[in-house]
Formats: sequence, C-alpha cells, structure tokens
Amino acid sequence: MSTRTAEERQREIVRAARATGSVDVSTLADELGVARETIRRDLRALEDHGLVRRTHGGAYPVESAGFETTLEFRATSHVPEKRRIAAAAATLLGDAETVFVDEGFTPQLIAEALPTDRPLTVVTASLPVAGALAEAEQVSVLLLGGRVRAGTLATVDHWTTKMLAGFVIDLAYIGANGISREQGLTTPDPAVSEVKAQAMRAARRTVFAGVHTKFGAVSFCRFAEVGALEAIVTSSLLPAAEANRYSLLGPQVIRV
Repeated sequence: MSTRTAEERQREIVRAARATGSVDVSTLADELGVARETIRRDLRALEDHGLVRRTHGGAYPVESAGFETTLEFRATSHVPEKRRIAAAAATLLGDAETVFVDEGFTPQLIAEALPTDRPLTVVTASLPVAGALAEAEQVSVLLLGGRVRAGTLATVDHWTTKMLAGFVIDLAYIGANGISREQGLTTPDPAVSEVKAQAMRAARRTVFAGVHTKFGAVSFCRFAEVGALEAIVTSSLLPAAEANRYSLLGPQVIRV
C-alpha cells in the first residue's frame, strides 16, 4: 500500500495532469496504490482548490498563474472540435475589413478559415497567425511588436498594447483560458490579459471562440465580462441549458 500522505498524492496527481493533459481514476489508483474512492476524494479536493476540473472518470488541469499549456499541446487536444468552432467563427466576419486575431490554436484555425478572396487587414500578436496569412494576396497582416512569449509565440507588454491602442478594429476574435458567468473571461498571465483587454477596447465587435472545457473554468487575470461579447462560438458538447445561461448575459451563443 502507498505510504504517501494525501497532500503528496494530490501533488503527484496535479503533476501528472499537467504533464499529460488529463488523468483517469483507475490509472491513478493503480499507480499510486490506493483505492479509486481515495483518488475521487483527492480530485474533489483539487477541484475545490481550483487546480483541476473533474470529468466522468478523471480530471484535467485548470490553467492558472503557475501553469499554462503550450501552443504545441493545444494543437493536439480537441482538434476536430476546434476546427468546427473556427469554421463557424469565421462565418461571423460579415463585412468587417479589419480583424484582430488573438493568440492560441483556435484563433489560428480561425485565421486559416477567413476568406482570402477579398481585401482584409488582420492585426495579430501571434507569430503563427501572421505566418498563416502572410502569403494571402488580398490579406494585409499587421504583426504587433513586443516581447515574444515562448509557450504561445505571441507578443506582449507595453509595445504591443501601445500599437493596438492606435487602431479602430471592426471585429476581434478573442480566446481565453477560461470563461465563466461570474468571473468573465480570464487568462493566467497579466501581460496577455492586457493585450486581450486592449484588443477588445479597440474593436467594435468581439467574438469569443473556445472549446466546451473552457466554460466554468477561472484563471488568474480577468480581462472582460461575458456581456462585452457579441457572440460566443463553442461546440454542442456545451449543454444547451448552460449555453442559454450565457446568452442571458448578452452574447449570441452558437454551438456547432
């Protein structure tokens, strides 16, 4: 039997969840030499502390000030769902001529889904987004300057926000690490939060696009309220009743 204390076991669980993106009860019980009910208790405690979100049979880590997944990891999780969401988000372009595309994998997919057969100016802090659109003839790409964050390959800090403050943008596609009805849109890093907030201030319309696991999750820095969004695009994996609760705060909620 395991001689670890509950605290040591829970630290181990968080480490495993962060390393692999998710954990399941049976595997943890075997690896840590304890009963499944013990693991379930641990996961409940960790969820109460905001470190994981429980799922049927397991849990996944919540992004926080001390932990954030990399772009590389995001490019391998929930990919079909993210592609559906991105395609639906791109259809909300309307007659926008200037667009802000946020950092992150889902916004990158939105950039790739935007029409390239008409003039469009795309403003972004994301190197991958700029790279994805740089060769499209009718698309003009403005890459915001600043310090590049290694995990997300996007620029931040005062250079980035100062450049953004000089623009009036028709539509901003925004991502977040968490969205909740009480706490709004959140992200772990204050520097990233500042860029997102400035992009929303510069934009006439804002669309949030994100997978169902972002809903109810809360990270460290709040940059917007749900009511500031024109639309939320997610998948049908977010229950209709929950989607309706978000729509009561103002935005149109589209599930694909």
